[in-house]
Amino acid sequence: MSKNLTSRAEDYSKWYNELVVKADLAENSAVRGCMVIKPYGYAIWEKMQAQLDKMFKETGHQNAYFPLFVPKSLFEAEEKNAEGFAKECAVVTHYRLQNDPDKEGKLRVDPEAKLEEELVVRPTSEAIIWNTYKGWIQSYRDLPILVNQWANVVRWEMRTRLFLRTAEFLWQEGHTAHATKEEAWKETKLINNIYATFAEKFMAIPVIQGLKTESERFAGAVETMCIEALMQDGKALQAGTSHFLGQNFAKAFDVKFTNKEGKLDYVWATSWGVSTRLMGALIMTHSDDKGLVLPPNLAPYQIVIVPIYKNEEQFDKISDLASTIIEDLKERNISVKFDGRDTLRPGAKFAQHELQGVPLRIAIGPKDLEDETVELARRDDLTKQTVILDRLSIVVEDLLEEIQENLFKKALDFRDSHITEVDDFESFKEVLETKTGFISAHWDGTSETEQKIKELTKATIRCIPLDNIKEEGICVYSGKPSKQRVLFAKAY
Repeated sequence: MSKNLTSRAEDYSKWYNELVVKADLAENSAVRGCMVIKPYGYAIWEKMQAQLDKMFKETGHQNAYFPLFVPKSLFEAEEKNAEGFAKECAVVTHYRLQNDPDKEGKLRVDPEAKLEEELVVRPTSEAIIWNTYKGWIQSYRDLPILVNQWANVVRWEMRTRLFLRTAEFLWQEGHTAHATKEEAWKETKLINNIYATFAEKFMAIPVIQGLKTESERFAGAVETMCIEALMQDGKALQAGTSHFLGQNFAKAFDVKFTNKEGKLDYVWATSWGVSTRLMGALIMTHSDDKGLVLPPNLAPYQIVIVPIYKNEEQFDKISDLASTIIEDLKERNISVKFDGRDTLRPGAKFAQHELQGVPLRIAIGPKDLEDETVELARRDDLTKQTVILDRLSIVVEDLLEEIQENLFKKALDFRDSHITEVDDFESFKEVLETKTGFISAHWDGTSETEQKIKELTKATIRCIPLDNIKEEGICVYSGKPSKQRVLFAKAY
């Protein structure tokens, strides 16, 4: 199966699209721009979801759920937010269909069933949530509110790609309310750190934490923090964002509270989210021309056992041994699958599990039974070794840890080798077209320069890194004074 993949060097975009479908992660649906996430792909998303949910709850957050529909008047209340999402909104205008008497069996919108107020299908939930919070908050004693929801949202994208950009996608969105600016800003940074830790420790993806420029901020935010990752084709991908909303939404929805001094004040807010776009990041950071490569921490199963046999007697003996191995590994919290299907030959099973990125594969044949050994194959570097049964569990534990670290190091080395400092616009364009990756360059701080660079090169300012060192310089495009470098890149 994996032999049919287009190579990354030949056509990276085609390779990605083929891999998503052939690895059984997702497929396009009957609804234009929407996807069906298949069980194997959803199992990876569930692993991501479970870990992030744990990290949120460990920091005091609780899950809730809010409606899919937002009354248009509420959506319009925060003007910048409404303007920012207006072109991507799907809107419900009617609530019923009826038979068309002129066309047998056909349905049409019932003109009598028009809604009194149109409903926006949520592209994000700030409006409905802050309208709700107004009834929850009266005093500083009601704060903070630390709420997250796992949900779907709709942004009517015209150009879509599975996981990376679809009209409907899954995500989590946190919405918190605070008594002070300091608390809200602390929350914004806390969540961005959680996203960065998750990306690096679980996804094995190195990220750069930073601030977005004004033109790249979330609509309605005072500041947007982000984590930026670099894909194998040299394009950047925004992997998560955390927004400091100031008092913008509290003012839009008139959410006030009595503070400790007995005075009325507007609530301070944050919102933050990551989505199934992380699936795209995972695929594009680690995978190769043979298929998916999964970090052990997020693989639906970390090991697959493939029996090699000629008759039922051999199969039964191998199955008994496999059961013992599985029991031992599960006690060590290692997930294992026994592939006992009799519809595929071992070679076809190897190809499928390689394509689907299973971190480790154990093959057991009749000779292995005699020698009390197994063959152990790694997906990340495609090496094999023979391991005696008595040491198998220890070797497997060590290898899974090694694979996780190896994938991160490989991605980090690639990322670091693709951050290039440039000081003039000709070099900027040359690096962008040949080497690709992040370009560290001076910027004069104006939206005009930022927009002009984008028009000329399609590169955007991905972030102003948090660890930036202040450095006097000259803007790479305008020649005007600059106080720091920022990171540019072409991006998904």
